[in-house]
Amino acid sequence: MSEHALSGVRILDLTQFEAGTSCTQLLGWLGADVIKIEPPGGEQSRRNRPEVPGKDAMFFLLFNANKRSVTIDLKKPEGHALFLRLAERADVVVENFAPDLMERLGLGYDRLASANPRIVLARLKGFGLSGPYHEYKSFDMIAQAMGGVMSVTGFPDREPVLCGANIGDSGAGVHMAAGIMAALIERQRTGRGQVVEVSMQEAVANLIRQRYVVHYRDGKPTPRRGNGAPPGAVPDGLYPCAPGGPNDYVYIYVQPMNQGMWEDFARAIGREDLLGDPRCVDAPTRWQHRDALNRIARAWTGARSKQQVLETLGKAGVPCGAILDTQEVLDDPHLNARGAIETIDHPTRGRFRVPGCPIRLSSGTADTTPPPLAGQHTDEVLAEVLGLGPEDLATLRAQRVV
Repeated sequence: MSEHALSGVRILDLTQFEAGTSCTQLLGWLGADVIKIEPPGGEQSRRNRPEVPGKDAMFFLLFNANKRSVTIDLKKPEGHALFLRLAERADVVVENFAPDLMERLGLGYDRLASANPRIVLARLKGFGLSGPYHEYKSFDMIAQAMGGVMSVTGFPDREPVLCGANIGDSGAGVHMAAGIMAALIERQRTGRGQVVEVSMQEAVANLIRQRYVVHYRDGKPTPRRGNGAPPGAVPDGLYPCAPGGPNDYVYIYVQPMNQGMWEDFARAIGREDLLGDPRCVDAPTRWQHRDALNRIARAWTGARSKQQVLETLGKAGVPCGAILDTQEVLDDPHLNARGAIETIDHPTRGRFRVPGCPIRLSSGTADTTPPPLAGQHTDEVLAEVLGLGPEDLATLRAQRVV
């Protein structure tokens, strides 16, 4: 087995759904040995709106690659003891249970640290471990609401809209992964572990920092503005393309501070005459004439496919993005040329493609492995980590601990 950045780091993964599992999957992609600890039968996201009755849901499969699964009943004394033995030999425990559940299980930080002073306990919660809301439960959409992103997403004359990306869940997961790696580095100096805490609400609030520019400029809450950037840029926004399907659009953004970018745009669309047009001498003047200039841009994009527009403007140095649907993302030639789309060969769900790890290390990242079946690695892990033999495992099964 080749070595990777986090090779040798053992993580006990108690997470479920997306926020925690996206964190541990990222650590697994970077080479950590992620051991997913599940109740007998598997954690509940395996059954989250399954497409095929009796088989793991795609929701589960998308966030649990590069892990090994061990089933343990933590509510049984024998299961509790078994987990503590694993924790003695682990570097990190990650959990995103409901508030106070770890304490009710007798697995709070003090208990874990007494078994292993070097353990890092990573705790991902909707609202953190303290404060007026800390007992409240959360999901991605709750974090989006409470972190402020929904208030700035959508159009001014419509209701707030959920961000299409699960920034409450996966955004918190990425922050947690960073926190875990920082705690592991600090442990190299101190020899001791610690608690790493991430609040989903705080992660969302952190990710919308740019929206506070308008807040402080105008002295009032930032409004929704649809697809447009702050006033000043032309072109800026969505422009329709042929043949006019629901996602046949491109997003074009000509930075107002960059006169050269505007000139590149004018040349790319074959309108060199605009270079000497008095309506286009600078960004403020172009903004005053934005309706006329946007009509010119829309007429040009509307006669071309989004891929043609992307290639023409991209090669001209003008920021442009085609609106890709989920199938187009999986089929995108650039992503596939870079190996960013992985093919998973799952034992019960067959072959399917998913976006892979977006972090590239020159030393290499781990190959993506299929999400495990519930308990698939129980015998393997307990033998490898704890030295349990067949008789020990048979006893645990007879007791319904694993």
